[in-house]
Amino acid sequence: MVDRFPVFSFTKIPRIVFGAGTVSLLGKHTSLLGRNVLLVTGGASFENTLIQSNVEKSLNEADIHFVRSAIHGEPSPEDVDSAVSAFRSKTIDVVVAVGGGSVMDAGKAISAMLKEKGSVKDFLEGVGTREPSGKKTPFIAVPTTAGTGSEVTKNAVISKQGIRGFKKSLRHDNYIPDLALVDPELTIECPPEITAASGMDAFTQLMESYLSTKANVLTDALACSGIGCIANSLIKAYGNGNDPDARTRLSYAALLSGITLSNAGLGVIHGFAQPLGSLFPIPHGIVCGGLMGIANAITVNKLRKSDPQSLFLRKYARIGRKFAEAEGKKDDYYIDLLLDIINQYIDKMDIPRLSTYGVKEKDFDAIVKATGMKNHPVVLTRGELYEILKNRL
Repeated sequence: MVDRFPVFSFTKIPRIVFGAGTVSLLGKHTSLLGRNVLLVTGGASFENTLIQSNVEKSLNEADIHFVRSAIHGEPSPEDVDSAVSAFRSKTIDVVVAVGGGSVMDAGKAISAMLKEKGSVKDFLEGVGTREPSGKKTPFIAVPTTAGTGSEVTKNAVISKQGIRGFKKSLRHDNYIPDLALVDPELTIECPPEITAASGMDAFTQLMESYLSTKANVLTDALACSGIGCIANSLIKAYGNGNDPDARTRLSYAALLSGITLSNAGLGVIHGFAQPLGSLFPIPHGIVCGGLMGIANAITVNKLRKSDPQSLFLRKYARIGRKFAEAEGKKDDYYIDLLLDIINQYIDKMDIPRLSTYGVKEKDFDAIVKATGMKNHPVVLTRGELYEILKNRL
């Protein structure tokens, strides 16, 4: 009897234009959607840079009129509402976001809220009470870091820090960008610490989606491809930001991580990222990169004790083989190699500890209480969650 091919579903993705130098095509592609543009960017990361020069040159050559809105840090409801209020009365045909994951999220939210009434907070999952209509101003995403994969996802993460803080999504199937233009050359100016944090975010997303209880044959194939690129590029790009091959592979891995997380979901590391990011001024990639080693070590240990023949252990071994030079070893060899390499990455790229951002042991109760582990391959206990935090304090 032939095994039945597994059933799976896969969400839509944007049109993708990928490759070195493709930023020169931005004006051409934008003109197909309109000629009045709201350009959402970072602040100092955009101003007086080669990125700004190339983006504005492409838009000007296509006779695109643009106004700019700058986002500083992870977007808050106030940031989004302020931009929408400033530009709602103006003719905006297209929103173009050029920047890292926070800029992508801000642009995505602004493009949606230009078509809604009220604050973006009213539409956030777990915070607001209103359902988004799904209407949006056409949106183009141009990432300048290789990490979040937000250029291909349907949600925008909006944050508010403090005791009553949150890190929640504005989400709708229609919020997927109309175009993701991914030019790896735009990441060359990323400093090593941003390369490290964003790269470890992509690595975490690829691993968590591959190990997800919702993974399928297609997400597995894409995640494996992306992880192979991480193995060949992350440390190289960190050590030499001008390496074009490393930058290209890293951008490709980040792109795939956005596609796989959208379809397979994520695990406990991203579960930690929500409360940590809302309570403390800690960058998302630092949370993911820092917790990646200990969280996977505890997960592997629990799987080995509870289910030595687990599919997830075999998957861990497959990931380990991407980083291995030796062939023909047993699965445990590759699993342990992978765990060692993750910790080597954390040390080599000097990923900061949680205490750097003000996290204290007295905060663990609130963090653990708000940490989800949906899609994680094994349920971790409260004590194990505490252990993860304590290890990285």
